[in-house]
Amino acid sequence: MSITRYCLGCDLKENPELIAEYIEHHRNVWPEILKSIKDSGIVDMEIYNIGNRLFMIMEVNESFSFEKKSEMDSNNSKVQEWEHFMWKFQQELPFAKPGEKWVLMDRIFKL
Repeated sequence: MSITRYCLGCDLKENPELIAEYIEHHRNVWPEILKSIKDSGIVDMEIYNIGNRLFMIMEVNESFSFEKKSEMDSNNSKVQEWEHFMWKFQQELPFAKPGEKWVLMDRIFKL
């Protein structure tokens, strides 16, 4: 099985209470969200935080595509509820497209 890694960035609102609440919600992600992630072909996902900056690493199998994930998410009311709720904490990066939360990052170095 072929695995591909994607790295994405997102910012949280500059509010220590909201940041702490966001982190707490990610210690107890809703089971429907975890199922949706796995069903899309994502085999591993990690999110790191410093200040209000988030960094996500996704490892996906060959069945994954961003288009497929987007379509699955738009047809899943629980995912839509989670995403709407997460906007309470998140903010767009200055260079993000309108409505875009997580922005795909370019790898600039590999050892």
